[in-house]
Parts: sequence; structure tokens; C-alpha cells
Amino acid sequence: MSQGPQPRTLSEDELSALLSTQQFGTLATNKRSGHPHLTTMAYHWDAAARTLRFSSTAGCVKVKQLRRDPRAALHVPGGDVWSFAVAEGEAGISDITTVPGDATGRELLGISPVPVRSEDEAAFLERLVAERRVVIRLKVSRLYGTALDVGTP
Repeated sequence: MSQGPQPRTLSEDELSALLSTQQFGTLATNKRSGHPHLTTMAYHWDAAARTLRFSSTAGCVKVKQLRRDPRAALHVPGGDVWSFAVAEGEAGISDITTVPGDATGRELLGISPVPVRSEDEAAFLERLVAERRVVIRLKVSRLYGTALDVGTP
């Protein structure tokens, strides 16, 4: 039996802060077989709306899986190997962006992990249309995670 520190359950505020400070996580969707499908994704966390948003393309496997079964989870590592947050919920998929600057394109512009300079915006929006981009919106119903407070001896 271990004599070391035990994992500490993170509070809602700590979990939300962890989601806010990271940019990448592992999105889990469900294959038709019931097995998980895992994908590393850049994401945007809206704490007030309890919604995670991801950019994807309409033909991606994860989009097809979420249309069939909207249940999903995002695992986000903390600042060390001992901490993590998981956000579970149901996902919705936006319309495909079809006209540069439409609502979906503007939403994608707002969640881009790399800021788009105003002089590059038109080309960015055109590329989103060419790539048939959509927004995956994961409405979070449950947050959980732990941290192991390990000090140096």
C-alpha cells in the first residue's frame, strides 16, 4: 500500500481553469462497434456557456460518428503527468461553411488557435469553405479530474 500523497479531486473552478489554460486535448467519440475513437484536437473552452468548440471538416470520421452518436468526452492533461480534466457531454455539428464570412466561418475564425491577422482574414475564410469546415460544439454536462500534489523532497 502506498504511503505517498493521494490524488485530489479538482473543483469545478480548477477544472474550468485547466480547460482555459490548455489548447489541445484528446477527443473521444464512439465507433459503431462501441469502441472509442480518439483524436488529438485543438479546442476553445467557453466557461460561461460550458461549451467546447472544435474545428473539423465535414467528411471526418469523428463528425460522422458524432452525427450518429453525439456523446463525447475531451481529456485534457494538466501541467504535469499527475493532473487532468475530462469534459463529457453531447455534441452538435454546425452547418458547413459555404460562403466566406458566413456564420460558421466567423465562428471558426473566432476559435482559431492561432490569431488570424486582418489582412489574412479573407484568405482564411476562403480556405475554410474549400476545406468544408464545420464547428463541433460539445455542450459539457459533466466535468471531473484530479491532481496529485507531489512536492520535491
